[in-house]
Amino acid sequence: MNNVMTIYKKELASYFKSPMAYVFLLFFALFNGYFFMNTFFLFAQSDMRALFGIVPLIYLFFVPVVTMGLIAREKSLGTSEVMATLPIKDIELVVGKYLSAVTLILAGLAFTVVHFFTLLVVGTTVDYGAVFCGYLGLALVGSFYAAIGIFSSSLTDNQVVAFIIGAVFVLVFFLMDKMLIFIPISLSGIIQFLSVDYHLSNLSRGVIDSRNLIYFGSLIWLFLTMTIRVVEMRKWR
Repeated sequence: MNNVMTIYKKELASYFKSPMAYVFLLFFALFNGYFFMNTFFLFAQSDMRALFGIVPLIYLFFVPVVTMGLIAREKSLGTSEVMATLPIKDIELVVGKYLSAVTLILAGLAFTVVHFFTLLVVGTTVDYGAVFCGYLGLALVGSFYAAIGIFSSSLTDNQVVAFIIGAVFVLVFFLMDKMLIFIPISLSGIIQFLSVDYHLSNLSRGVIDSRNLIYFGSLIWLFLTMTIRVVEMRKWR
């Protein structure tokens, strides 16, 4: 556990030692604020649905950016060989790096809470349960996409390639339920269940279903496990 925390703190500090964390947080807040205010003032939609709809779209680009260098840059910097000689397990390395990315994503998500307080100030009736479940859903989606991102980063030494691979994977899961009209009826139920948006929409309605939690938990575990296996294989090349 000490190794995990050491790697976690090192990675998190590296984000803030470079412009990446500040650029991510700034643009994440600006994009969300722009679309939320558009629906608030132009369309008179005074609830959190607009925010819960736009954040997953912003994730499609920003999460692969945050995660693309987690494993890939170790090889380019020449630190992967040093890491291999240290008494650090592969699972500790992966989990520590993964948690640092999740922390940055959740920090960006925390900035959007200001919109919730905006609704309270203007006297809008707010469904607190739906808001809580919506944020839980967004946190799970961000964590899932981060798991995809670190897996993509483990597949290559090039950060740009890692970004492209991660973005494609994320886009596939995002678009699954939107492509059902092209899918045979016999497979549509499976494809819909694999879709991120299907589970997020359930949570955004204020319903915490164990199936949604199992979905996100299982896929996060799957991609982290695959990442650990890839890191192990890279050591023996």
